[in-house]
Amino acid sequence: MRKLSMEELNRLTVADFKNTRKFPLTLVLDNVRSLHNVGAAFRTADAFAIEKIWLCGITGRPPQREITKTALGSTESVNWEYAATTLEALQQLKAAGYVLVAVEQTTTSQALPTFQPDPSRPYALVMGNEVFGVEDEVLAFCDAAVEIPQFGTKHSLNVSVAAGVVLWDFLGKLGWTTGREL
Repeated sequence: MRKLSMEELNRLTVADFKNTRKFPLTLVLDNVRSLHNVGAAFRTADAFAIEKIWLCGITGRPPQREITKTALGSTESVNWEYAATTLEALQQLKAAGYVLVAVEQTTTSQALPTFQPDPSRPYALVMGNEVFGVEDEVLAFCDAAVEIPQFGTKHSLNVSVAAGVVLWDFLGKLGWTTGREL
């Protein structure tokens, strides 16, 4: 066994990546305060070839050193947009036909393993602030909420880790795990 070389990985250039079809998934960062988490979300969005990231409220925007350091160039490959409020972004997404799913523990959230996305619909996954989670007014606007089952003493995962778990779960459930579906 040996590691694959960069040539063997056969990765797209940024220009080629920008011109390829993306999975109909969007991340919405609701007042995420850590620039490292923002950068990690960009890197995850690139890895899973999702359509876009919405950066909302106090969420930092590129170019910032802490974002760039963690994103490893993915701020150049992933489409992103800023909205002053998360509701502003969600209103645009809902008008465009997206199903809005908060990743949050709520009285009506569904465990991620039991949630089944509809392959004919695009999805926007709302990730909340590291301390306060998804804002209450944002939760009220969402179509559904999912939570990641956890078995330890902590009640939450890091927002960038949670984004990776949920995106991978959605890709698998929609049958998009090889990238050849694009």
